[in-house]
Amino acid sequence: MKHKVLGIVLGVEGAACVLFGILQTSFSSGFTAAMAFPFEQLGLLLRMLSLSGGAGNAAALLIYGAAALLPLLILFILSRKRELQREDGLLALLSVVLFPVLYFMTNPGMIGSLFGGALGGSGGAGLAVGKAVLGGTVYSLVCGYFVLRLLRLCFESSTVRLQHYMMVLLSLLTVVFVYLIFGASFRELLHSLADLKAGNNGNEHLLGVSYAFLALQFAVNALPYIFDVLVAFAALRLLEDMGADRYSAESVEGADRLARLCGTALAATVLSSIAFNLLQLLFAQKLLVISSSVQIPVFSLAFVLAVLLVARFMEENKGLKDDNDMFI
Repeated sequence: MKHKVLGIVLGVEGAACVLFGILQTSFSSGFTAAMAFPFEQLGLLLRMLSLSGGAGNAAALLIYGAAALLPLLILFILSRKRELQREDGLLALLSVVLFPVLYFMTNPGMIGSLFGGALGGSGGAGLAVGKAVLGGTVYSLVCGYFVLRLLRLCFESSTVRLQHYMMVLLSLLTVVFVYLIFGASFRELLHSLADLKAGNNGNEHLLGVSYAFLALQFAVNALPYIFDVLVAFAALRLLEDMGADRYSAESVEGADRLARLCGTALAATVLSSIAFNLLQLLFAQKLLVISSSVQIPVFSLAFVLAVLLVARFMEENKGLKDDNDMFI
């Protein structure tokens, strides 16, 4: 995927995540949990059709069956193109799981009976958790299939193909990072703002500093993932240079730039957290809400350190090759 196209995709994803977060805040009944999307909305559509009359009920049944059987259709198409592997069985299992998931999304009042007393009731937060569990089950199967499929392709591929799959994986990781910025982190910001406002009715004129610090906390939490996106794009450019000549000057320079960017990302992540905590301490008397937790972006740090390690290995390999060429 070209960098410009990937950038457009990430921009659309970011806008969609922001829109979903706003809709979830404004229309909580139809957007209860991110993990339930789009199954929750499809369930609302099916319920609306089924209650509209005979023709609508028939259309709802048709859409319900088509959506649940879609993975089996994909499995059939794959069987015509290549030999099926063991991980392809997850597509059949996905169809089996989609039938009850879509049924419960269409009839959300029955979700409480499915989980017993684990949700603490069939409404409100309990219903949102139930929908998230149902949607998360589907997403776990989808992600599991792609991970196992990618693992098989990596083991069976040449170095050139493996490099291509690495570029695909990095592109997918940027999608995850953008979701963590504009999906998870932004949604947490909206909820924090709403909770702060709801808990301080009549004192809205005192909330300005607290609002500013909640926004600042969002920026601090999102900063590691912003750097992750930049690191991923730099790694993609490096892989393109390596595809032409892994020992070229451009590849070595790209590895050096990537290593320096990783160092900057790690330093900025640590320093931003320290600065936020110090500022919060200085303005503690003016704040109506204080973050009592220390955010440690382990996933982000592990990703940056892994890329930094690969970049260092490339620089050392280039040095060894130059030494061998001089010896010869």
